[in-house]
Amino acid sequence: MNAVRKTPPRKPPLRKNAVRDDVRRLAARIDSSTPAHRDRAIDGLRAVALLAVPLGHWMLGGFRLDADGLHNASPLSVFGGFAPVSWVLQMLGIFFLVGGYASVLSYRRRTSTTAAWLGGRLTRLGRPVLGVTAVWAVLLAALSWLAVPGDTLRTASTLVIQPLWFVGVYTVVTALTPVCVRLARRLGGWAALPLLVSVAVVDFLRYGPFAEAMPSWLSTLNILPGWLFAYQLGVSWGEGRIGRRGARLLLIGGGVLFAVLLLVFHYPASMVGVPGEARTNSHPPSLLVVALAAAQSGAAILLRDRLGRLLSKPLLWAPVVVVNLSAMTILCWHQTAMLAAAVPASLTGAAGTAVAGLTTAPDTVGWLLARLAWLPVFAGLLVLIARYARRFEAPWRSGTRAANARRALAGLLAAGFAVFALGLA
Repeated sequence: MNAVRKTPPRKPPLRKNAVRDDVRRLAARIDSSTPAHRDRAIDGLRAVALLAVPLGHWMLGGFRLDADGLHNASPLSVFGGFAPVSWVLQMLGIFFLVGGYASVLSYRRRTSTTAAWLGGRLTRLGRPVLGVTAVWAVLLAALSWLAVPGDTLRTASTLVIQPLWFVGVYTVVTALTPVCVRLARRLGGWAALPLLVSVAVVDFLRYGPFAEAMPSWLSTLNILPGWLFAYQLGVSWGEGRIGRRGARLLLIGGGVLFAVLLLVFHYPASMVGVPGEARTNSHPPSLLVVALAAAQSGAAILLRDRLGRLLSKPLLWAPVVVVNLSAMTILCWHQTAMLAAAVPASLTGAAGTAVAGLTTAPDTVGWLLARLAWLPVFAGLLVLIARYARRFEAPWRSGTRAANARRALAGLLAAGFAVFALGLA
């Protein structure tokens, strides 16, 4: 008698394939809901520049732990040869370029007065800043009550407020959008040249033969023109006044100026501040930052069409949308994500157990490898924090007494945090 041939049971679909299909469907849904007029290349450039901020802070910033708590340190103090990494991660020039471009488009579409348009944009920038500083005011009180060392609290507050200077500067340059538009229409891409010259003059005075006679506040004169430079380029680009020829001039001219400043005038190679160094390129911006912004802007303009075609693919476009929707949350909370790992680790380190890549000094190759391993942890913590912090980007409810009271309390807490973080208390 022939044996009955059993049909092998059908294997259930692999969970991996199911997840992949879900991701594809979500990406397709995001892609189909994107308006046809949306400039994907601009959003892509913004996303890349934005993600460079946490990556730069997480890789180029570290801690040194002693009996008094955590203190800021940088691997660039030891590994000076890694300074070129900061040239890639310093992408604020791209951020300001894209910001200027997007502001022009928004400015054209305004349906009311210029003052109302500015008020709306500035409010969207201010809400997340108020949220993070108010939350940290409460955290500082709680951590102090838990006997976290004062030096750790000051280090944490410094790191939290560190990226927020950008929001303040961006607020000012956004307010100057109407002026930038008029200059772009009159001078085209050359409207940014006086800003470059202004930074060059200040650098000559503070670093040249008359440096010892110059007041210490002179460098602050570079803050506005240094960052307005790329924004003005973006406005001119948005007005159609910078084409491929102008972009090539920016790329080549900025690159040549960058090389000359490094090799001939011996500017510091790092684009970020290094503890212990007498000079810094970023706070306030030096001419080297402007040169890098010019080269980056030229490259971005030249690559725009190619990037736009690349982002027509749903799986590439979906993450760009997610990053752009969480832009201010990423900017305001990425340092908190790192501190969420480092502060608890510092408490165990005080007991004699140092945590590689977190509380050990960033002066060995081992630290670099350990910090790379920590990056996914920081990113995961940021995603977790963002689930709750994104509510600070939503419009405020107004008109009720409770809403006004919450807003006033948040403002009071934020002011208290600022006083502590700036060393005024």
